[in-house]
Amino acid sequence: MSDYRTVQRGTSFLDGMAEQTIGSHPSSHPLRAQGSQPCEWHTAHLEWPEPQPLVARIEPEPYPLDALPPIIRAAVEEVQQFVQAPVPLVAASALTAISLAIQAHADVQRAERLTGPTSLFMLTIADSGERKTTCDGFFSSAIHAYQDRQVEQAKPLLKQYQAEQDAMEAKKSGIKDKLRQLAKEGKSTSPQEKELHDLESDAPEPPRVPRLLYSDVTPEALSYKLANQWPSAGLISSEAGIVFGAHGMGKESVMRNLSQINMLWDGGTLTIDRKTMDSFAVRGARLTVGLQVQEATLRETIERSGQLMRGTGFFARFLLAWPESTQGMRLFNDPPAHWPALEAFNRCITTLLEQEVPIDEVGALNPTTLAFSTEAKAEWRAYHDAIESELKSGGEFYDVRDVASKSADNAARLAALFQIFSEGMGVIGEAWFTSASRIAAWHLNESRRFFGELAMPAELAHAVRLERWLLAYCFRSQTDSVPTRIVQQSVTGISRDKDTISKAVMVLNEHGRARIIQDGKRRLIQINPALLAFATATHATSATNDANHATTVATVAPVAVANLSEEVMA
Repeated sequence: MSDYRTVQRGTSFLDGMAEQTIGSHPSSHPLRAQGSQPCEWHTAHLEWPEPQPLVARIEPEPYPLDALPPIIRAAVEEVQQFVQAPVPLVAASALTAISLAIQAHADVQRAERLTGPTSLFMLTIADSGERKTTCDGFFSSAIHAYQDRQVEQAKPLLKQYQAEQDAMEAKKSGIKDKLRQLAKEGKSTSPQEKELHDLESDAPEPPRVPRLLYSDVTPEALSYKLANQWPSAGLISSEAGIVFGAHGMGKESVMRNLSQINMLWDGGTLTIDRKTMDSFAVRGARLTVGLQVQEATLRETIERSGQLMRGTGFFARFLLAWPESTQGMRLFNDPPAHWPALEAFNRCITTLLEQEVPIDEVGALNPTTLAFSTEAKAEWRAYHDAIESELKSGGEFYDVRDVASKSADNAARLAALFQIFSEGMGVIGEAWFTSASRIAAWHLNESRRFFGELAMPAELAHAVRLERWLLAYCFRSQTDSVPTRIVQQSVTGISRDKDTISKAVMVLNEHGRARIIQDGKRRLIQINPALLAFATATHATSATNDANHATTVATVAPVAVANLSEEVMA
């Protein structure tokens, strides 16, 4: 019903644009009077102007799938061919599982006094229905199985703990009854007080049973679990709002949530002070995060929080992906009878999880520290310095300097994960850092794309998003125009209300990028053929992964800088 009203309200402006476009043709009025000519006839003599750039835009780069270690790459390709989700989303699910399996066992040393976790924070910006949950299910199946086995094995210990706890409570109850009686009689209660104190001191400790996967938990509740149940966990969800903050949450609460998540990425000690319950501290814990959020939700959250999410460094810690949707192009595939690559991947995950976790007597992790080889260290320095040189005012990464400043850290984490997953514990080789830096550079480009568009004025940003949707629709449907009815019912990325769509179409029309045309009683938004040709070429290029792209880390950062140069919007 609401979509229908939107269509009805939106027709007046689109009528006007159709009149203006068709009316500009010398013979437009006779054509309208006939009313039966096809759309092509109406526009056959209307020349398209050269499309003017809306903005200087950073083009998306193909995901460097060949940079993933062979076992990981094969599993990602196998799952992607069946699920048909965007490649970056599938890869993010795989990297999230690897991070969760390894983070308890290893830290990475970037330089002297620069040691940190190997945990990854992954954030994919995508609409509902992109099949993240399905992808997560494939790559986390071994983690679920491990967690279930641990719970089953711990049942005898849990029963014993419960029995000891019940016995202690019964003893405490008896001592307290005796203490109250003596106090009532005015007699000394010192022996009972000491007995109660000794009993509390000898209280049974609950067994630590691995709980690795969380999807619907607040940061504070998650921190409590890390401190008191198991010090390694993964927050994996296709609904990221619970992490970013609920709609009615105040800025103080949002700040507290973000700060807690930030501290867990850093691997530092996190102290939680509570008024009505016992305070606690999280020490030596590790957290992996794998989230999906809808673009509109993320934009609203950022606007609502002001500068908190950027200012606190929250987004800087994430490897962000903003892939093109594959919805509408996912023709049904029968599932394969066998999954050899995925099975090999999950066997590696199981092997990693079955290793003894280095936990001390207070429940904190003591991971092994991995260092770079001499060659890998030189490449890490080159990557770091190439990015650092572009953080200055006017530099390529100035507008995303918060994200760029942590890219070398994330590259080091990825390199450690690749080393351990592929070869086991050991010195991190140059080849693994080369691969890792390509992945990190790609995610840096994605952050710059997203935050660059986020900074646009609203009307211009709406025009950019509308054009992106129109181009994707035309590419999928092999057409050059989209009925206004379909736009107003189906467009994503912008509001479907009359005013927003009208202004966006006006901006595109003013820049010679799209126009309203008449096809009998139908009105359509037609795309400039020059843009369709560019979009087709872009899709064809993206379909082929460039195996020779940035093969050494010394070139990765400079190439990333060059690729982020401003280009005409297409």
